[in-house]
Amino acid sequence: MKRVSFAEFGGPDVLRLEDAEEPHAGPGQIRVAVRAAGVNPVDWRIREGQILSAHPIELPTGVGLDAAGVVDEVGEGVEGVEVGDHVFGEGADTYAEFAVLSAWARMPEGLTFEEAAGYPSVVETALRVLREVGVRPGQTLLVSGASGGVGSAVLQLARERGVTVIGTASAANQEYLRELGALATTYGQGWAERVRRLGRVDAALDLAGAGVIRELVELTGDPGKVVSIADLDAPKLGVRFSGTAGSVPDALAEAVGLIERGRLHIPVEKAYALTEAAAAHIDSQAGHTRGRRVIVV
Repeated sequence: MKRVSFAEFGGPDVLRLEDAEEPHAGPGQIRVAVRAAGVNPVDWRIREGQILSAHPIELPTGVGLDAAGVVDEVGEGVEGVEVGDHVFGEGADTYAEFAVLSAWARMPEGLTFEEAAGYPSVVETALRVLREVGVRPGQTLLVSGASGGVGSAVLQLARERGVTVIGTASAANQEYLRELGALATTYGQGWAERVRRLGRVDAALDLAGAGVIRELVELTGDPGKVVSIADLDAPKLGVRFSGTAGSVPDALAEAVGLIERGRLHIPVEKAYALTEAAAAHIDSQAGHTRGRRVIVV
């Protein structure tokens, strides 16, 4: 099969499309013929060697955690899914023609493979950081970098929980944030004062790693009320850096329910071929995303 891999840490140029042995489903796993794979910031952070404590790997290695596809192998002990089912979920080395998933759910009716591939990790991350930041119904959450995949999920999940959200994003994404129910403002010079004019901030999330931790702590008045998924230096200011540890099966189940009720939608901004994985990483690292980027197989 074809898969994207890298043999050394570095920039997008280390990615290679190679011939590789097909993986097979072990106990408690399924294998899918991949139709689309989600492009997540964690993918390029791993490629750069940034977060090896959370994702220890042995080189060479494949790339990607999220996928949507057609089940073609069912591992020992797995029930409730059959060959031919359309599923989305999380596994390993998903920028490939075949991938093994360790957590999955049936795709909701009407969702395309490209759309489905954009949900697993971002919904898990959104649910995890909402829990960790401790925001409650009736409170206001500030989300820095709110227009990307995780931000799009956070805004909608917070709305479902009765939380008011103030979101920062580029000028081009202001209306998008408002469509998701957020109070929107731009980042850049003076952004913290613009946030203050929108209301009191009870908790805050840093989703973009744009060097805003000090301001988020000032706005909330408590580093314990701030969580970052993007700034590895956040703990130096007493702020929690959240890497992994959420429940993907629970996240997928909640995502399915919300999608089926029309309460959660994360658009796909751009799709790339396997041969364009490096371009997908370059664009992801540049930010300014509205929704998700995916690899189409």
